[in-house]
Amino acid sequence: MTTQEQRLEELTSEQCHELLASQVLGRLAVVEGEHPLVVPVNYAMSGGVVVLRTGEPMRRRVDHRNVAFQVDQVDPSTRSGWSVLVQGLAEEVGGEHSAEIVERTRRSGADPWAPGEREHWVRLIPHRVTGRRLTTGGDRWFADGSLYL
Repeated sequence: MTTQEQRLEELTSEQCHELLASQVLGRLAVVEGEHPLVVPVNYAMSGGVVVLRTGEPMRRRVDHRNVAFQVDQVDPSTRSGWSVLVQGLAEEVGGEHSAEIVERTRRSGADPWAPGEREHWVRLIPHRVTGRRLTTGGDRWFADGSLYL
């Protein structure tokens, strides 16, 4: 396969949000000290906001900090796939928020897979959402982000 057969497409905001809503696992990145820390997390979408549940150590690392969050899907056999990047502010949802925000966040369905206490609800308020899709000439993608074969 040559690079001429592949296309790199910038995704619209709507496409990015559809793809974010189609998945449940992403990577959360924050700078800790002088180094980036990237961890896989389960998440859900609540409107245009990424919601996750975490334990105390991660809550301290991200609360009121700028973070990045990435979700992607790839097909190595066709060298195609997509990636969505959310850059924004992470904040714990709690008593300082309206009852409506707290309820909407908890209804999001964020369900951690990892064992242990995940008592803190965190939302990522996006400042920027971008995405790209790398396709071959005949690739077709479903709305949920999966490749039609």
